[in-house]
Amino acid sequence: MEHPDRTTIGRDVPIRRLITGLWQMADQERDGKPFDLDKAAEALLAYARSGFDTFDMADHYGSAEIVAGMVRKAMTEAGEAPPTLLTKWCPAPGPMSADVVRQGVETALDRLQVDCVDVMQFHWWQYQSPEYLDAFEHLMRLREEGMIREIGLTNFDAAHLRMLIQHGIEIASNQICFSLLDRRAARDLSEVASANNVAILAFGTLCGGFLSKRWVGADEPTDIPDWSRMKYKRFIGANGGWKPFQDLMGVLNGVADKHGVSVSNVASAWVLDHDAVRATIIGARLGEAEHRQDNLNALSLHFDDEDRDAIKAATDQLDNIPGDCGDEYRKAPFLTASGDLSDHLDALPPVFDVVAAPARPERIRALSGSIWEEKAGFARAHRTGNCIRVSGTTATDPHGKPVCADDVEGQAVYIMDKILAAIGSLGGVAEDVVRTRIYLRNADDWEAVSRVHARYFGDVLPANTLVGGIQLIGPYAVEIEAEAEVSPA
Repeated sequence: MEHPDRTTIGRDVPIRRLITGLWQMADQERDGKPFDLDKAAEALLAYARSGFDTFDMADHYGSAEIVAGMVRKAMTEAGEAPPTLLTKWCPAPGPMSADVVRQGVETALDRLQVDCVDVMQFHWWQYQSPEYLDAFEHLMRLREEGMIREIGLTNFDAAHLRMLIQHGIEIASNQICFSLLDRRAARDLSEVASANNVAILAFGTLCGGFLSKRWVGADEPTDIPDWSRMKYKRFIGANGGWKPFQDLMGVLNGVADKHGVSVSNVASAWVLDHDAVRATIIGARLGEAEHRQDNLNALSLHFDDEDRDAIKAATDQLDNIPGDCGDEYRKAPFLTASGDLSDHLDALPPVFDVVAAPARPERIRALSGSIWEEKAGFARAHRTGNCIRVSGTTATDPHGKPVCADDVEGQAVYIMDKILAAIGSLGGVAEDVVRTRIYLRNADDWEAVSRVHARYFGDVLPANTLVGGIQLIGPYAVEIEAEAEVSPA
């Protein structure tokens, strides 16, 4: 059996272009279902010995880290080259002290039975909570200590990937959903990743198996038993429904027949055909069906112009998934296995402290903890009735340090998150914003900052004023303020 091609990410971490994804272990163990870890390890060992020896997992994928650790130990003891281990840490928003971050990494190391993990991939639920920058600073230090070989992201959009890089965080990879039904990564994210040598690791490429021969010409399913297909059935709906999906499947089937490969091979090869994509992650249900030999064909499939034109014509008939990569976990439409995550997100505590004004208890204020709020005597935001007013805001982290000191676009992204954190802490949302004012040190920066403004408020269209040539206080290129009117309940 041939082995998948190798490539590298970061500072020379070897990975296969077809990565074995272990997310389905969470489904296999769901609701306390019996699951034999020894048999799972035996099945995964067969993957590794046939060349599928890059494993992707997470802290919430059931026993995936434990099983991967068992396989690595067995291979090391047998004198075989150990598998490459990619895992994820998905903490709840909150303080990211050095001890908290170290504990998160040590938990993974213990489960994997290693002293160093090849790639630690980080997920953050809401960009408005600024503590994630602290987490990355601590992860960088743990990398220097040798506990992590590389730092990766999972489900970060283009704007925040770029912001992190401009802030000096060294990112090796970003794992995101990318398929013929989710083409968001082909836009801005690919451009940012390619420009900064960040490897895109694509999951969901086969959409839970929907992009396979089995579903060509099939009736729309009404009873879906597993989480993976629940999730990707929502993607089919977001693309326009079963009819345009079947039209796409007909085209993919034609391309597959032309090249003597499977429909799944065509779906995987289409993603791998994008320059920024370093590898695709194909889920394995250990102990059940496996398709390793067939999956290899995707690596040798090369499209001609006729193939690309036919596939593009079919995808052009589909609706586009809204937003950017990872938005499905942060806002509607929630295209996740669990469906609507709004209750989960609503349960997160306010980002900033909220207190009543002593002399005017009908007024409440949000305090970000900035040293300047105390020194200059102001609040980050005030709410009176349904009106929220946000102070002029710069890209200053909770410790008083500038973010993206040399990059106006990165500063604007951080500022917008901070403004939305203030509005959210006082009970508002982005859609409530009715006015923004932007002050630029250099008027030539208007276009970069305006692009960021459009990314956040392009659907809201608040009244806006932009002024250049302002002598801002401190090492900042831009300052922004906002007003919002909360709709009555």
